[in-house]
Amino acid sequence: MAKIESLCVYCGSSSNVRESHRSAARTLGSELASVGIRLIYGGGQIGLMGLIADAVLAGGGAVTGIIPKFLDQLEIGHTGCTELIVTENMHDRKLKMASIADAFVILPGGFGTLDETFEILTWKQLGLHDKPVVIADIDGYWTPLLTMMANQFDENYVRPEHRDLFRVAPDVDTILSILASESEPRFSLEEKWL
Repeated sequence: MAKIESLCVYCGSSSNVRESHRSAARTLGSELASVGIRLIYGGGQIGLMGLIADAVLAGGGAVTGIIPKFLDQLEIGHTGCTELIVTENMHDRKLKMASIADAFVILPGGFGTLDETFEILTWKQLGLHDKPVVIADIDGYWTPLLTMMANQFDENYVRPEHRDLFRVAPDVDTILSILASESEPRFSLEEKWL
């Protein structure tokens, strides 16, 4: 796990969600703190975003929140973060999150989480980065999405070799095992794009 020093977690800002999803966010945050991995996330203090950040901070870990100006008020920027970066817009936010993270985990979330997921997968598909991406299918939340993605492969809209762009984890323990087994990224966004 020493090779991954920072983990970008995409997740929802809704608080009205299943307890198992809330628990997964808290558990992942605690685990990140215990192994010394910095959390990179959307910078909010509500929903799963706030829960994971609070858990990392409670465990003595480091948190970098990245939030655009207009969402700083709407999602209530997390003032307790080790570092809170306020960007001009969503595009700058997503690029900053992706460029400073060593790996990505997708917890349950809504449209914004889907946007971030497909953008980071597309960037990897295009060779803009080679960082691990793990979809956390907590209680089967992402199963319908994974079924749709399987259809994209079956219908030849996505090449077979791109099945390796991401891994799927059913729980937090599996997320950490996958990250521990992933090799260090060979290149990053900075080298390919910025």
